Amino acid sequence: MMPTRRQMLAGATATLAAPARAQSPDVDLLLYLLNDGSGSIDADEYRLQREGTAAALEHPQVLAAIGRLRTRAIAVAYGEWGTPGAPEAILPWTRIGGPDDVAAFAGRLLDAPRRFLSYNAIGDALSMATDMIRSAPFRASRATIDLAGDGPDMRSLVPAAAARERAVAMGITINALAIQAEGAARATPLGQHYEANVIGGPNAFVVSARDRTDFAHAIFNKLVREIS
Repeated sequence: MMPTRRQMLAGATATLAAPARAQSPDVDLLLYLLNDGSGSIDADEYRLQREGTAAALEHPQVLAAIGRLRTRAIAVAYGEWGTPGAPEAILPWTRIGGPDDVAAFAGRLLDAPRRFLSYNAIGDALSMATDMIRSAPFRASRATIDLAGDGPDMRSLVPAAAARERAVAMGITINALAIQAEGAARATPLGQHYEANVIGGPNAFVVSARDRTDFAHAIFNKLVREIS
């Protein structure tokens, strides 16, 4: 009998392997950016996420932080999460070593078409990002998954906490940006949910944005902290 998709994803969480490491890395950091592409995100909110991420990457202080690294470079990839079992890998790994690199990456990010995703499946997105880090074409001394969202994990085939444990066992740090959606009433504040179920690894942290217009400032501060 062929295994179900749920069984295959569950089996994947039990397979642990170290991300690419080397004494002489190609870049200092593998950074996988994951934004919220779920059905709760309208067109304006979606645009603000894309533009905020692009603006943060191009900020002079982010470029300065990269320039202070030993290799003076990081590698960045970008994905969006939503549909259970089907997060979207939008942009592949790209070496960022200066303004031209980041401008080209930001341009591709802004031009990429939207994939319409459904319910919140953070665990499946973390599993995808972990696999992307495992297969990255660059060697690095650190690896980080950077997830942003305005809702909790709801319908993952692989629960967020299980996906987190797999990533952390491989030496990957997961940080989160909690977007406090206006009018959202929650039994547990979103930042606390991300602390309990999403983030993990060395020096992991959650930052919060008051709303989507605060997203660019929040992700800029987050990037500087992660790179430095």
